[in-house]
Amino acid sequence: MSEQSPAEDTREEYAHALPVYAERVLEVAERIPPGRVMTYGDVAEWLEEGGPRQVGRVMSLYGGAVPWWRVVRADGALLPGHELRALAHYRAEGTPLKEAARSAEGHLPRLDMRRARWDGGAGAEGHT
Repeated sequence: MSEQSPAEDTREEYAHALPVYAERVLEVAERIPPGRVMTYGDVAEWLEEGGPRQVGRVMSLYGGAVPWWRVVRADGALLPGHELRALAHYRAEGTPLKEAARSAEGHLPRLDMRRARWDGGAGAEGHT
């Protein structure tokens, strides 16, 4: 997510200007339940279009309007530059985390991808 990301309350204002692919990515991000995550690659696979880099680009440009912290890197590392904001969301939502070893840089936890990853199943209305 970049600093240029629009605020949540402005999504309606710029929705008409979003590329179709970006709108589809953001819709998937909105469907991810609290406490669960999908990787950039998972989102692309679910959409059957694009790849992790394309999803990452959409999230960096437009992700501020959706729960951006639920679309993550496959290794479970927190989004660089937004670690503390994301961590606050994960803790509030009860997202499974792996505590960092004392030797880890910054002592920041990682997502427990085995437990936190959502496959788009329960509660999903199908592919967009």
